[in-house]
Amino acid sequence: MRLQDHFSWGSQTYVMGVLNLSPESFSGDGLFVDGETAVNEAVEQAQRFVAEGAHLLDVGGESTRPGSVAISTEEEMRRVLPVIEILASTLRTPISIDTYKSEVASAALEAGASIVNDVWGLRMDSDLGFIAAKRHAPIILMHNRSRVLNAVYQERLGGRYVGSRYDDLLGEITKELQYSMDLAKVAGIPDDQIILDPGIGFGKTVEQNLILANNIDHFSVLGCPLLIGPSRKSFIGFTLDLPVTERLEGTAAAVAIAIARGADIVRVHDVRVMARVARMTDAIVRQSDNDHVSDIPCV
Repeated sequence: MRLQDHFSWGSQTYVMGVLNLSPESFSGDGLFVDGETAVNEAVEQAQRFVAEGAHLLDVGGESTRPGSVAISTEEEMRRVLPVIEILASTLRTPISIDTYKSEVASAALEAGASIVNDVWGLRMDSDLGFIAAKRHAPIILMHNRSRVLNAVYQERLGGRYVGSRYDDLLGEITKELQYSMDLAKVAGIPDDQIILDPGIGFGKTVEQNLILANNIDHFSVLGCPLLIGPSRKSFIGFTLDLPVTERLEGTAAAVAIAIARGADIVRVHDVRVMARVARMTDAIVRQSDNDHVSDIPCV
């Protein structure tokens, strides 16, 4: 798959619908795929996302919430592969596999996924980049400084990171994303097959996430499309003092700001609402002809 054949960067914001096949998902929408009925429910959710405006589907089987416990490669594949196989055979929507494990990525691409979404930016599994390059699959490289020791959990608001230190938040994230890009280049992935994600919620404090959400345009210097995933994240919950089930408005605000600051893709759980937010924000910030505005008299 070539990104330029499916996306026209800068012309609109693309919506990625999150399909969590994990009961440990922080967002509360996790689906534990075990049996034909559960697989069918996951497929129905994906089909609904597409009908509501999703341009991509991101399928993941392992939770990445603060303090989550890793699962085996075999368990991860058991969760994601049956769903990917059905989606690939019934939908034309590009599917990304949300994994940092090369073995899972390889099996998912074979099953019909076309994009790899690596939350560790090729730093966890050195073979993953070569798998993506061999299959000509685009890759999403995310910045991540998650440390278990820095994760704290509150029953009502969920997990967050504390004590994450940066001397230069935006500068250090830029350098580390560039390093991930260099790893991709070594693996044979061309720059035009890379999407970058600055990693809101991954190894950043609430305050650092707020700064990051307001400065997405800083990473445009790297020359790749930018993805942002603020949906239902704890920085919203701790800012508004709201549990994960009440973060729709906070997510909408973060999505709109991110688009205004240059995000090309927004990764969201509430596709119907956020697709509308994206369309409305695009109508405001991606105008190419403002002549009609100047014709309106001041009163």
